[in-house]
Amino acid sequence: METTRDLFVALARRYAFADLGALTPDPRIAEACEFGQRLLSLDAEDFAVDTKAVPAGLRRQARACHMPQTPREQPRGALESLRPPFGLLLEVIAIRWHRRELSPMIAAVHIASEYLPLLAFEPHLGHAGDPARWPEGLSAVGSRFGVIGDRECDHTKSEQSATNRTLRVAAEPAEGWRAYFDRQHSQVAGALAVCVSTCRNPCTAMDWIAPEERADLQVRARTALAFAETPLVRLRHAAPVGHGFGVPSAEEVLDAWERSRNTLGKSPVGAAASRDDGFPLPGLPSFFAAVAAAPIEPSTLLKGVSEHVSALITA
Repeated sequence: METTRDLFVALARRYAFADLGALTPDPRIAEACEFGQRLLSLDAEDFAVDTKAVPAGLRRQARACHMPQTPREQPRGALESLRPPFGLLLEVIAIRWHRRELSPMIAAVHIASEYLPLLAFEPHLGHAGDPARWPEGLSAVGSRFGVIGDRECDHTKSEQSATNRTLRVAAEPAEGWRAYFDRQHSQVAGALAVCVSTCRNPCTAMDWIAPEERADLQVRARTALAFAETPLVRLRHAAPVGHGFGVPSAEEVLDAWERSRNTLGKSPVGAAASRDDGFPLPGLPSFFAAVAAAPIEPSTLLKGVSEHVSALITA
């Protein structure tokens, strides 16, 4: 590196926002780096923080991935659609892969696995699982959705508690709303998938979806549940972010993904994972798109922040 400026540009291009933000004397660059680091860390609670150091277009993209912090907050961000957040997840996974930061990469894959069922439900809900807009059919006569202690329901105790909470959390204060999203919303995603695809004693909870549409959703939701059990997602339990002390190598990640693709390929929806779409984990964007029944591609949000920070440095 010939100059400090060259070093700073290199850090920006490597998405090393935390390091660059700590080193730069320019408050505009530091503020833009803080914005980028929040995105890279998937800190969805703070994606909507306003900052004049970042162009409006990038702020709008970030707000589309933001998780509302109150029941009535507008716009609804990630509760309106999970497609922008999944695009960001893919971009983060690719960046972490190229930086060989495999533990946070697997953590991002795990987050995707938890919310993938809601991505499957989105075309039918008209939103991304917003507790303020659940269809009345979930609580129809004969529905066991959200009924705690019903032994005929295939939901676990924790899923019954989460589904019960989701039907009333929109009337709670902001503190309760945030606590629900911290601990229970991902369980609701899985519970919905169980309702439509694997329940041994179906009730009326899914009758609000037309039979033909329900048959298609059943396959996509079952595939979403299968993804959570693949060798790739299970790697999280061998990483520091899980319950062990090992860090998977790049070879172990690729091997786990190849075995996962073979498992997913048994489903017509999961077969999309076998495509070579140029992603570091080949077929992952195609697989997410198949589950979503909608286009899902890696975002360019972090790339845009990187280019903006580089421009600030060289200006």
